Amino acid sequence: MGDLAKDINSKFLNNKIKALINIKYTANWINSQENDFFKQYGISPQQFNILRILRGANEPIKVQVIKDRMIERAPNATRLMDKLCDKQFIERIRCDHDRRVVYISISKQGLELLQTIDANIKLDFIENLSEEEAKQLSYLLDKIR
Repeated sequence: MGDLAKDINSKFLNNKIKALINIKYTANWINSQENDFFKQYGISPQQFNILRILRGANEPIKVQVIKDRMIERAPNATRLMDKLCDKQFIERIRCDHDRRVVYISISKQGLELLQTIDANIKLDFIENLSEEEAKQLSYLLDKIR
């Protein structure tokens, strides 16, 4: 098991400060793990999140709805969707009665990519927690927010 104080060679004023730094350190570590995993599929974790949102919607949805549902509120969500569109993982659909409104849907290729990722995703690090510990962690993180 990791020890934050040793990992970053630091001491902390109190346990609340240590917990805060540990959350930030762990979030960064998880982001790094995700980036490494998704690189092999040519997408980012944020693009994966967009694809999952679209799959879950089961119908074309507005760009703003996607932005609102994203785990990581990316100011560059439109650019992320441009790249997914270029790779033919999503499709843009213009609204017939208001050309300013754009709907996004996931393509067949996007669904196939998600199936491949779902079959290969590795979350070994979360397996270190029991179901009860995972429940407690989620509760504590919710409590912070």
